[in-house]
Amino acid sequence: MRKRKVLLLEDSPDDELFTLRAFRRLPGIDVHVARDGQAAIDWLADSEPDLIVLDIQVPKVSGLDVLRFIRSTDRLRVVPVVILTSSNEERDVEGSYSLGANSYVQKPVEYEAYQDAVRLIGEYWLGVDGSGSSLR
Repeated sequence: MRKRKVLLLEDSPDDELFTLRAFRRLPGIDVHVARDGQAAIDWLADSEPDLIVLDIQVPKVSGLDVLRFIRSTDRLRVVPVVILTSSNEERDVEGSYSLGANSYVQKPVEYEAYQDAVRLIGEYWLGVDGSGSSLR
């Protein structure tokens, strides 16, 4: 099974750690972390991930502007984008979907729920599970 590439845009060290721990429980996933929107755009200029997970409120370039860049770039247009953010503001949810997000997940506050949410994102969008089996 080939490794699946994930771009994680996250500026919170704690949330980055929690997300990486959850993805590490799934086999065959290589996660690249960008801590600001410009770093994400720069990485995407030379890479084509299998999944992009974006926080909205990040330094330099917002997650929504990164999403706008992704959807305006032909080779990235079909890559699934999941917004993983603490915001539950209606304008953020609507804005994300109107720009082409595939899913919007509010970050759970409790650790185990956070781990489960990220695991489900990986299982659904990457077609893998914790046993090493491909779901596709």
